Amino acid sequence: MIKKYLNIVLKIVFSRTMITILLMAVQISWLLLGFWLMEEMALVSMLLISGILLIYIINKDETPEFKLAWVIPICMTPVFGALLYLFIMGNLGGIGLKKGLEKRLAQTSDFLKTAQEVKEEIYWVDGHMAGMATYVEKVGGYPIYRYSSAAYFGLGEEMFADLLLELEKAEDFIFLEYFIVEEGKMWNSILEILERKAAEGVEVRFMYDGMCSLLLLPYSYPKKLEKKGIHTKAFSPIIPLLSTSQNNRDHRKILVIDGRVAYTGGINLADEYINETVKYGHWKDVAIRVEGEAVTSFTLMFLQMWNVSEKGNEDYLKYIRKDYHLLTQAEGWIIPYGDGPANTENVAETIYMDIIHQAVRYVHIMTPYFIVDNAMLDTLQYAARRGVEVRIIIPHIPDKKTIFAMSRTFYTDLLEAGVEVYEYQPGFVHGKVFISDDEKAVVGTVNLDYRSLYHHFECACFLYRCPVIQEVEADFQRTLAASMKVDLDYYKKIPLWERLLGRVLRLVAPLT
Repeated sequence: MIKKYLNIVLKIVFSRTMITILLMAVQISWLLLGFWLMEEMALVSMLLISGILLIYIINKDETPEFKLAWVIPICMTPVFGALLYLFIMGNLGGIGLKKGLEKRLAQTSDFLKTAQEVKEEIYWVDGHMAGMATYVEKVGGYPIYRYSSAAYFGLGEEMFADLLLELEKAEDFIFLEYFIVEEGKMWNSILEILERKAAEGVEVRFMYDGMCSLLLLPYSYPKKLEKKGIHTKAFSPIIPLLSTSQNNRDHRKILVIDGRVAYTGGINLADEYINETVKYGHWKDVAIRVEGEAVTSFTLMFLQMWNVSEKGNEDYLKYIRKDYHLLTQAEGWIIPYGDGPANTENVAETIYMDIIHQAVRYVHIMTPYFIVDNAMLDTLQYAARRGVEVRIIIPHIPDKKTIFAMSRTFYTDLLEAGVEVYEYQPGFVHGKVFISDDEKAVVGTVNLDYRSLYHHFECACFLYRCPVIQEVEADFQRTLAASMKVDLDYYKKIPLWERLLGRVLRLVAPLT
């Protein structure tokens, strides 16, 4: 019994949230120490800097929510607020990361171009869609593909079973890039195949976000896997007191096998994602498998990120297949794309908003978190007011109660505009899905919150007139049937303290 309670305490103490809070507390303590050690002249200088920063922030090309989130602390505590802004927004580690990625994006650009015949065909089919494809290629760096197909998985268990079969077929290479990896049935089963394939001569590369080094995996885990023949690295590992890129995490989920098949979606490599362990009720997640020439984008997406910290040049051509037309003759078009701090524009948010703006009959959305800026909120409200059926499913059992409190503060704005909101009663929704008018869908890693839309590195798959869209919509309807419709009476029954907490936290949501 004592051991059981000890394990519970240890899980709380070493949880992601607790460690993140402690790291931030230590860094804030350093800033406060600097504040108290300052002499009078230095304080005057900092007040002057605070004033300059306010002018800079107000004139910066950012959303009003980001500006307000910084203006308030700088006005309330000028010296501390200014130091905090310089520390976080200076982000020296992030600058090197962005430059490294920009270099790799430039190196792979020649391999990521839309074929001329595909451009011409999509233009004659749908001029607006042709424009969207042009935007994603020009700003995001990823083309639209014709000769590809996709399969959809409405549960982590379904994807996991399919993934194991495909891994067994690997002959040349396996690339994995994930946000969360935790030892258990799912990861151990995959690792056993990876180890065996590496021994057979298959090139295996595995990259996971550096947060795992603090929370889930030993810091020396890459060395352990290297001994098994698996090339491993942690993306931007956290270094207490020194790291400034806590916000720029690698939230992507990518798995590529032989350049033939690729997976993405919300599913990480841990047991809750396949309902092997239950933390927040039934875990509802989704994924998509792509085959054909669209796999090229996921292959290069992985190699771009892998080589950010490498000095040499990659032989990208080695990993691109030439027989795509023999592999697939498919209906529809597919655009795999990545987004993140290195991009000059918020590609993922723009795609979401474009889908909503162009919708005629319906827009159906599944997301674990709903913390959006005014532009996205206005877009959803306008769609509902012009007669589009807008339905949003979020969890009923949250994994992060503070995030849930913030999400619920949007209920009144959405409901009054005619947007329908549902909470998935069996548990936690982690899938990230957009579907519209039976002809467009997005499945990927991009949540409807500031982290995904502005801070994290993300990826997704845009589907246009693909048969699989019918399966995505059918899964949405099944999820809807297990969900509770929210109304204003329901919102008013939420404890007052929780509603107030959510409203207060929304002020700093862009920084979280």
